[in-house]
Parts: sequence; structure tokens; C-alpha cells
Amino acid sequence: MPKFAYKALNKEGKSIFGVVTADSQALAINDVRALGLYPTNVREATRRDEKKARKEKKGLDELYFGGVKQKEIVVMTRQLSTLIDAGLPLLRCLSVLVAQLKPCKLRDIIKEISSDIQGGATFSEALAKHPRQFDRLYVNMVRAGEVGGMLEVVLQRLAMFMERREALKRRVKAALIYPIAVIVIAFSIVMFLLLKVVPVFADIFEEFGGDLPWPTQFLITCGDFAIYEWWKGIVAVSWFVIAFKLVMKIKIVGRVVDRVVLKVPLVGDLVIKVSVARFARTLGTLINSGVPILQALKITRETIGNCVVQYAVDKVHDSIREGDTIAAPLDETKVFPPMVVNMIDVGEETGSLDAMLMKVADIYDEEVKMAVEGMLTLLEPAIIICLGGVIGFIVVALYLPIFTLGDQINK
Repeated sequence: MPKFAYKALNKEGKSIFGVVTADSQALAINDVRALGLYPTNVREATRRDEKKARKEKKGLDELYFGGVKQKEIVVMTRQLSTLIDAGLPLLRCLSVLVAQLKPCKLRDIIKEISSDIQGGATFSEALAKHPRQFDRLYVNMVRAGEVGGMLEVVLQRLAMFMERREALKRRVKAALIYPIAVIVIAFSIVMFLLLKVVPVFADIFEEFGGDLPWPTQFLITCGDFAIYEWWKGIVAVSWFVIAFKLVMKIKIVGRVVDRVVLKVPLVGDLVIKVSVARFARTLGTLINSGVPILQALKITRETIGNCVVQYAVDKVHDSIREGDTIAAPLDETKVFPPMVVNMIDVGEETGSLDAMLMKVADIYDEEVKMAVEGMLTLLEPAIIICLGGVIGFIVVALYLPIFTLGDQINK
């Protein structure tokens, strides 16, 4: 199919250059107008034009630093679903989205998707070219919606799924604000004491001479390190983080760590609940959207961060492939709680697996919320106790030599 280079003006009057694929010049002009642009020159594209278009596209990618926020994807999905449900063709829906968006990375991505669709690609194929913004879950659900002729319904489910996922993240972030603020304040107080107060006392003790108690000597050593050798701490922490990430990439180490995490009190229970909620929500949404069960399980596996739970999902995948059920292998792994296994078993027997999975997801979303709140309730007094202990140690270490100061003076 021939390609046409175009120069056009956008609504702000800015000149835009690009390349579109069309059967004729007239169709190319229509395609440019469908992008919300006003073409001033459309001609057959040369290799130089294509190279120039790619260069300008790369320049735009560098201009909009920071990528696309998940919230923007959610809003776009919801709007696109509403426009398709109103009976507008997909290309027209995309041009409406482009027209109402301000210049941003997402706007350029939608333009590229529209251009790919004009070139003969399906909507899901065009989305798959942007994996950072549209993951496999998104692309496969859209593909199922295209095949089943219910794209607007699938987009609504996708928007709802992402909104609930973002709501859970917001709750966790909001709950972490207070502990993080306390930790930052505590660290600031300790650094102030080490940098400003401890050196003054160290000079006083040095004038009188004599041996200092070990807590005081330890505190002075820490103060000297914070003043003169702080860079060593930054280097050590940086190397530790790099080494930790490299070691965690080793599969055996990752599995061992994930198993250990599940055994940690409170933390392991929270990880299981988060994994169950993700598993149920993702699998239920995919099945409800018409994605084949085996493909849905593969996609669901990627959304779970724990190797132990991923192994349980792999067992379910192998069981389904051999014609077995989902509940039996889940029960054998002893990872998923019995209530979840029983609810899934009932869903399989009644033919309402997707609905049952969504109920499980709703239950465990609330469980996660309560578990996070409970952990943070215990964390707050623990932080205060640790802060009091550190500051108390500093005060005792500073005033301990004063009790023996009289003896030093007499000597």
C-alpha cells in the first residue's frame, strides 16, 4: 500500500509533519483530517520523508519525559468505551480523543494507534506496539472484545479493573504517609544531633582527657563518620542495592526469598491475600471478557509477583490443559486458603466461575485493606519506640561522662 507524506496544521496552528498509509491521495487527506489536523500538503512519501517522520516521532518521545500515568490510561479507556457505545466508528472515536487531549505522550500514542489502524492493523495489534502503556492483559482483553463484537463492554470492564487496582494502591500509599513522615522526622533529628550536638560534647570531653565510656565513644565515632566519611555510607548502600538486585535475578534465590517471605508473620499473610486478590480479579475479568482459559492463566501468572504463587498457577494451567479442574491443583499447593478453593470449586460446578472469582477478589480486596491498616497500626508505636530508644541512647551517651567529670577535674 502506498505511503503519503503530509504537512498539516493542528488546532493550535502548529505545523505537523508525518506519513500515513492509504490507497490514494484523497484517502490520505481524509485520514489526516481524521487525526484532527488540517492538511496543507499531501504527496507520495520518499524514504527521506519516512526517515524524517521517524526522527520527529523520536523527538516527541524524548520531549514528553516521564511516560503515561496509569490514571490517564483509565480515563482514556472509559472515554473510548463511551464513544464506541454511542455508535461512533473506532477511528472517529480515536480522533475525538486526540482532539480533546492537550499535547502529551498519550496523545501521540493515540495518533500512532490511529495511523496503524488506517494501515490495516487491528486495534489490539496497534495497542501491542506500546507494551509500556498497554500490557498483555489490556491487549488480550481488547482482542477478545474485537473477536466477540463487544469491544465497548470489554473496555468498560478494563476501566473498572484498573480503577479498582489503582484504588487499592492509593489506599496503601495514603496509609503509609504517617509512618514515612515519622521515619523522616526521626532521621532528621538523629542527623542533627550527630552533626551539631555530638561534636560540641566531643570537644568538651577531649579537653578533659581520660577514657570515655563505650556508648559515648561509639556515638562520637558515628558523629565523625556522618561528618567526614558520609560518602562511604552512600557507596556502601548503593553497592548493596545493586548486589541485591543482581542476586534476586537468580531464579533459585528468588524462589527461596519468596518462600521465606510467606513464612514471616503478618507479612506472609498479607502477600498471600494480595496475590489471591490479583489472581481472582485478573482471571475473572479475562474469562468474563471471553479470553480462553489457558491464555488467561498465562496472563494472570505475570501479574503475581511471588514465585510460590506463580508455581501454583502453573499447576492449575497444566491441570486445565489435561482436562482437569482449577480447584483440585489449587488445593494441592496449600498456598491458596481453603475458602478460596471451595468458592472456585462451586463456581466451576455451577458454571459461574467468572462471577465467583470476582466475589473472591472483592472479599480479599477488603482483607488486604484491613491487613494493611492492622500492620500500620502496629508499625506506628514500633517506630515511636525505636525513635525514643535511639534518642534516649544519644542522651545517655552524651551525659554519661558528665557523672565522672568531677573525678577527671580532680586528677
